[in-house]
Amino acid sequence: MRVVVTGAGGQLGLDLLDVFEDAVGLSAADLDVADEPAVWAAVRDHAPDLVVNAAAWTDVDGCEADPARAHRVNALGPWWLARACRAAGAALVSVSTDYVFDGTAPDGVDGRGLAEFDPVCPINAYGRSKAAGEQLVRETLPEHYLVRTAWVCGARGANFVRTMLRLGREREVVRVVDDQVGSPTCTRDLAAAIRELAVSGRYGTYHRTNAGRCSWYDLAAVTFELAGIEVDLQRMGSDELDRPAPRPGFSVLDNLHAEASGLLALPHWRDGLTRLLAEMGELAAPADTVASLPAPTRQACP
Repeated sequence: MRVVVTGAGGQLGLDLLDVFEDAVGLSAADLDVADEPAVWAAVRDHAPDLVVNAAAWTDVDGCEADPARAHRVNALGPWWLARACRAAGAALVSVSTDYVFDGTAPDGVDGRGLAEFDPVCPINAYGRSKAAGEQLVRETLPEHYLVRTAWVCGARGANFVRTMLRLGREREVVRVVDDQVGSPTCTRDLAAAIRELAVSGRYGTYHRTNAGRCSWYDLAAVTFELAGIEVDLQRMGSDELDRPAPRPGFSVLDNLHAEASGLLALPHWRDGLTRLLAEMGELAAPADTVASLPAPTRQACP
C-alpha cells in the first residue's frame, strides 16, 4: 500500500509516519493543502493508494481572527485532497475534531459521550471550518474515513501536557480550567487506530479517542503526579480566560460506531498519558509501572 501523509511535521503526523513505515511524509513546508494545484501535483507524483491528511490550522483563536484562512486550510484543503484522490483512485483519511460539536452533553455530563452521528453545531470559526471540510469530503469521495478526535497530545510537538510540564517547573501556582470535559488522546494510540481503520475498508465517520474522560484540571493534576512535579494547582472557570473564540464545554467523544464496527477500543487516557510521559523522559513513576500498561495494537498493512 502506497501511503502519503500530509501534515507530517506535526505531532500526529510524525507518529503516523512511524506506524505507516514506508509512507511519504509531506510537511506544511512540503505541501500547502490549501494550494489546489500543489495538491493535485503531489497526488499525481506520488500515486498513493491512501492519503492520510493530518494537515490543519489548529490555532483556535487564530481561526477566529481569520476565518477565511481557516476555511482555506481546514475546509478547502481536505476538499482538494478528496478531489485529487478521486481522480487517482485513492482513499483518504481526514482527521477532524470534537470542535464540530457545540459542547452540549447529550445526556448530561455524566451520561454518554457524543457519538459519530450526533448533529454537528460548531460554536467557533475553527469548528465551522472543520465541519465544512468533513461535508466536502463526504460529498466528493466515497472512499473516505473521517476521524474525529480530541485533546491530542504527542511527544513531539506543542500541546497541553508539554505546557503543564513547563509551567509546573516555572511557577509556584498553576491555574487550570475545570469546567471543560473531554477525552485526552495520545497521538501514539491515535496513529495506530488510524492505521487499523485505514486498512479495514470500512469507509465513514469515526470517533477515535482514548477511553475515559476528565477536565483540563484533572489532566494537569495527573500530569504533575506522574512527572513528580509539586505545584499549587488551582481550579478556574473558562469565563476567567479572555479568549476570542469560545470553547465547547463538553468534548467527550463516544467511539460507538467505531467499536460496533469491530475496531479496537483505545486504552484509557491515563495509560496513554503514562506512556507519553515515558516517551518524553518525564515519567517519575517506576519503569515496571509503564511496562505493565497495554501498548496500542497495530494492524499490518495488506
